[in-house]
Amino acid sequence: MLRLSPPFGLLMCIGEIVVNEVNFVRKCIAVDSSREDLWGKLICTNFKVSFITHDTLQLQKFQYTNRLLGEHDIPLACVEQVVTVNDAKGKQKVLGSNQKLKFNPTELIIYCKDFRIVRFRFDEAGPESAKKVCLAVAHYSHPADPQLLFGFEFAWKRHHSSTVCKRDIEGGPQVPLFDRPSDWDREIKRTGASEWRVCSINEGYAISPSLPEYFVVPVSLADQDLKQYSGFFAGQRLPLWCWNHPNGSALVRMASIKDPVQQRKLDQRICTAITKSHPKRSDVLKSDLDKSLPNIQDIQTAFVRLRQICVIEPFEESEERWLSSMEGSRWLEYVRAFLKHAAEVVYMLEGQHASVILQEDEDRDLSCVISSLVLIMLDPHYRSLVGFQGLVQREWVMAGHRFLDRCNHLKKNDKEESPLFLLLLDCVWQLLNQYPTAFEFTETYLTVLSDSMWIPIFSTFLFNCPRQRAEHCREFVQSKNSVREFNMLRFPCVWDWDQQFSRKDQALFNSPLYVGKGTSCIHNGTVKTFRRTKVSMHF
Repeated sequence: MLRLSPPFGLLMCIGEIVVNEVNFVRKCIAVDSSREDLWGKLICTNFKVSFITHDTLQLQKFQYTNRLLGEHDIPLACVEQVVTVNDAKGKQKVLGSNQKLKFNPTELIIYCKDFRIVRFRFDEAGPESAKKVCLAVAHYSHPADPQLLFGFEFAWKRHHSSTVCKRDIEGGPQVPLFDRPSDWDREIKRTGASEWRVCSINEGYAISPSLPEYFVVPVSLADQDLKQYSGFFAGQRLPLWCWNHPNGSALVRMASIKDPVQQRKLDQRICTAITKSHPKRSDVLKSDLDKSLPNIQDIQTAFVRLRQICVIEPFEESEERWLSSMEGSRWLEYVRAFLKHAAEVVYMLEGQHASVILQEDEDRDLSCVISSLVLIMLDPHYRSLVGFQGLVQREWVMAGHRFLDRCNHLKKNDKEESPLFLLLLDCVWQLLNQYPTAFEFTETYLTVLSDSMWIPIFSTFLFNCPRQRAEHCREFVQSKNSVREFNMLRFPCVWDWDQQFSRKDQALFNSPLYVGKGTSCIHNGTVKTFRRTKVSMHF
């Protein structure tokens, strides 16, 4: 998968090429001193920004080594902002794609999405070479089209590599991808959801462009009825089954109903079908997430402020003021809000034995977070490593979370950007710290999973829905004029951790405190303390 190519010391992936480079560059390590700075070569490829040095860095000690990235590498997808500085002229410019730079930079500052700020000095470097490498970083970190993301070239070259095995192409072992009916069937049997069935009416994405081809619906709802109802839901997104409690109550996700005339009738029809699936015909409660939780813009605003506090100005205030600023960002407030709401849904399912519908406008953002947290709290299977990965694959990737837009990989629409997946990981981290023996995975695992969002070779985080992935892959192959030879491009899946880490390093993902699946439920407090909220409606 990897090869050592010129320039010497640069670790390169399949399909990676050097775009530009400059020698005699100084990487700034300390804020107020140059004693610990490193000297070397700055290289821009079509995948990452690399710094090659022969100096040893004593201050940083990493527990693990990434097979795709060196110690000083920055994936281009992780670049948030590129800033060039000229000390003599007192000029500073934020660079975007295809922009001109009228001065020779003496410094390059790269602001990263993973909270890093990386600075390079060009005091001894050739001014024209420094300018070219800065422009290359700005250009290649702002791809104009999804197919210009490095993952497409990587997947194409990887497919034609004789060293890649079939299993390696199709994704990691054990983790169900929920792209076939058998994966859903196993989940139905595992949870005992006998009154639910796998539905295939969306094969070829014939009904909804953002739903998976296969999903689970009540047995009492016929395919013909579902086809008739689909046009009334936002995005043609029919209700999705998530999970069944041992007591028979079900968790369901549902988009909003656009037609107010049909709303009451459809609500009643869906709820009746869910009620029939319950052995005791228990109540169905609805939780309107749009009314009870912060929206994606609020979450993004809190995250931007959090990054400002933690990265740009961490030492500019006293500890008391810093903590006050942290509270003022509202990030932790939102983490608490999502955990609290998930716990309330847990009480409805377990304490009240009621089925619950999570309703959101298009059912692609807030519902992903809440459904995941509810299942993690209630089902120990999802606190295992394989179970958690299958949960993300099902409730996020296959359910059509807009990773391309929410991660803003193309840096085109800042209004669509929102760190919802990072919010989930923070919520899980909070639970992990409270219940360390209940989780098979560690904080290290959550960290590398978060970092993997910015490595643009995994289909897991590159697309808005399965259909978009299929369409872009087909178009890319057609552009290569190889339709007859190969009609579908296959990306690696992030769950195959051998792509990034050795088996020794992967051992750091497993918690030594884990006691197995003995802890059934991990939400805080006594269920009796929770009350039905105003956003929960009884049908």
